[in-house]
Amino acid sequence: MHIHSLRCFGARPGTGNPALVIEDGDHDPDARLALARARDTTCVFIDAGSDGALSVDYYYPHKRSPLCLHATLAVAAVLSARDPHAGAIAVRTAIEGQHLELVRGGEEYFVRLSAQPVHARDVGADTAAELLGVPVASLTTPPRVASVGSPKLLVKVADTDALYGLAPDLARIAAWGKEAGINGIYAWCRRDDGTFEGRNFNHLDPRLEDSATGVAAGALTALLGLGIRLRQGRATGGDCLIRTRKEGDAILVGGAVETF
Repeated sequence: MHIHSLRCFGARPGTGNPALVIEDGDHDPDARLALARARDTTCVFIDAGSDGALSVDYYYPHKRSPLCLHATLAVAAVLSARDPHAGAIAVRTAIEGQHLELVRGGEEYFVRLSAQPVHARDVGADTAAELLGVPVASLTTPPRVASVGSPKLLVKVADTDALYGLAPDLARIAAWGKEAGINGIYAWCRRDDGTFEGRNFNHLDPRLEDSATGVAAGALTALLGLGIRLRQGRATGGDCLIRTRKEGDAILVGGAVETF
């Protein structure tokens, strides 16, 4: 088993969301989840199918996931290091079979994918506000559900003060998300400098709040119809910057990756 340790989406060296990329690992899902729990880190396993196609299988410490973009960026860095001139690298996700393209742009890596159909209903502002522990008036637009492979309820608030003044009921969000088929709530705002900032709520333990959520950045890009620069991680002591682009129907989500 070969394990690569990387940080992704760091706004500066030494920051970013950690991920472990595992090659030639155990194929048993329980063993994979146990490894993620033991390392207390997102793990992504690279497998070669019988047709030669590469599959990526994601595990958080608390569950298996259909898609994790910061871990996919880590895979992009590992595979690109073998052949820097290989161009786009095609992989597919283990659970949904979603096709992804991994590309390098200068010193950054990107995952090219597309918006996915959403079967969950949009949620009323009163429900979203109650889950986030704030008055309905603090939400500036109706909440919307969007997805690039992992559905998110996107909730806009007025500014960063409002963003960090949220009091989410994590247990209720988890129960609601399971019933609604939505992978948590992503609260976001537009900053005065034209960038965006967000927080992701889909863990029961507040200490496990994401420092960067690539699938939410992709969903927000799909909702807005434009590329963005999205900051995240202040609540966790991290400092992450996610960049997205629109290329026709495709959405590219990426940022910096470094080995540690």
